[in-house]
Amino acid sequence: MSGRTTRVAVLMGGWSAEREVSLVSGAESAKALRNAGYDVIEIDAGPDLAQRLAAAAPDVVFNALHGRGGEDGCVQGLLEVMRLPYTNSGVLASALAMDKVRAKEVFAAAGVPVAEGRLVRREEVERGHPMEPPYVVKPYNEGSSVGVYIVREQANGPAKLDAGAPDMLLVERYAPGRELTAAVMGDRALAVTDIVSTTGWYDYTAKYSPGGSRHILPAEIPEEVTEACRAHALACHRALGCRGVSRTDFRWDETKGAEGLIVLEVNTQPGLTPTSLIPEQAALFGIDFAALCRWMVEDASCGR
Repeated sequence: MSGRTTRVAVLMGGWSAEREVSLVSGAESAKALRNAGYDVIEIDAGPDLAQRLAAAAPDVVFNALHGRGGEDGCVQGLLEVMRLPYTNSGVLASALAMDKVRAKEVFAAAGVPVAEGRLVRREEVERGHPMEPPYVVKPYNEGSSVGVYIVREQANGPAKLDAGAPDMLLVERYAPGRELTAAVMGDRALAVTDIVSTTGWYDYTAKYSPGGSRHILPAEIPEEVTEACRAHALACHRALGCRGVSRTDFRWDETKGAEGLIVLEVNTQPGLTPTSLIPEQAALFGIDFAALCRWMVEDASCGR
């Protein structure tokens, strides 16, 4: 960075199902960056994003978008075309991570444990059980547990899908156990958090509503499981080609030790809200929220 104040455009909002969460992530990040001395411009991403970025002329783009459009390589491609350095993962890693089917293939090839699953048409899901219960039905290209259905072992019939459910869905073998997550920052895995939902399971409400979940950090689990989570998170980050910060989510069947770990997904644009997991893990390593945001700005580049 030069001696002048760096101008940072914080992208937030957008048009995905995670818009409201992104607005909070963006506002929190913008506040932290201003406190750290940056010249910050907040941009609610929409169809005129290219024009607004051209008018703002930022030195760095801080991507606080979540979900489709902002997390799947689309905005990253625009920023590459405009030659604007940006935070977190690039086009290919973002697109791969958002496509849960292809991401699972990449993880499996890297030797990371994943649940059995396949893409099916909506009508097949509604007609009858596409696999023996228990199983999970979810969009293959959304995040934050949006549109997820759990079909329990004793279910009489298939999932009752909402009218807005997509035509193609991922059906995945249900992985029992505890919710664990591990962050990667740069090229090092941070800590492991044990997430205890107060709503029954770690859905959208549990993730983003105050009191929706308890975060036990560091997780009170055997050391071999902690190290396995950190190793798997780093392996997934590298296999996808992620940059900046990512977060890998797990299910852990504690009756099986480290062999009970299953990777669910990798988030290339993790939440930065007051209830989010990444800031807590960074703080455990002495990195406060302002320092985390500053690190992301300093790490930004094109060609990611």
